[in-house]
Amino acid sequence: MAVAQKTRYRWLDVLRGAAVVNMVVFHFCYDWFEVFARQPGWYFLWPSRVWQQAICCTFILTAGFSAYLGRRALRHGLVLNLCGFAVSAVTLLALPSEAVLFGILNLLGCSVLLVWALRPALEKLPAAAGLCVSLFLFALTRHLPEGYLGLLGLWRLELPAGLYRWNALAFLGLPGPTFASSDYFPLAPWFFLFLAGWFFCRLARPRLEGFLPRLSCPPLEWIGRHSLALYLIHQPVCMAVCWLLNL
Repeated sequence: MAVAQKTRYRWLDVLRGAAVVNMVVFHFCYDWFEVFARQPGWYFLWPSRVWQQAICCTFILTAGFSAYLGRRALRHGLVLNLCGFAVSAVTLLALPSEAVLFGILNLLGCSVLLVWALRPALEKLPAAAGLCVSLFLFALTRHLPEGYLGLLGLWRLELPAGLYRWNALAFLGLPGPTFASSDYFPLAPWFFLFLAGWFFCRLARPRLEGFLPRLSCPPLEWIGRHSLALYLIHQPVCMAVCWLLNL
């Protein structure tokens, strides 16, 4: 049993490590093109947006998968939130124009705590049904921060402007008119994607057991095991490298 647990986490570390490498490269490009104004508007090009969304979805799905297997959820959720608040404080002081408010660390921290609190009820739901409902809710609320509900462009429901009056509700996916964040991941829609990863683990883990041992990459495993620390330091390093290249 101990060997299976270790193998499972190695597999997750490989995925997480690959996502971290991808994220560092993306943020270096963002800093170079946008912050240092080498190509303003780069972030809004469709390949850049697809790249960014792929990284985010990988992180969030993997985090949800890990949350089903992990222990000490309360501690883990609190640590993630504290790190998220620290990132917000530092960016507000050092680079207000690029401040991070309710970024991915706060999303993951709150998601871990929510799943921890709701786990007895979630365990009673069939895994396949839970996965389908989670993905449906993610698709439905994907554009909630932009003021509407929709389903893959096939249907759209504009929401009352009164829901978007207070910046204090931005964490729910209802940002106020003056809210701005360079890394914004509200609970709706992203918690539902995290929940999809959690249900997917329940559903697929037994079927993946035989496949996991074939996935191994020590460098990526090391990066995956230290993903939080690397996340916290990667932006200052990227900015420093860009500054040196810009001399």
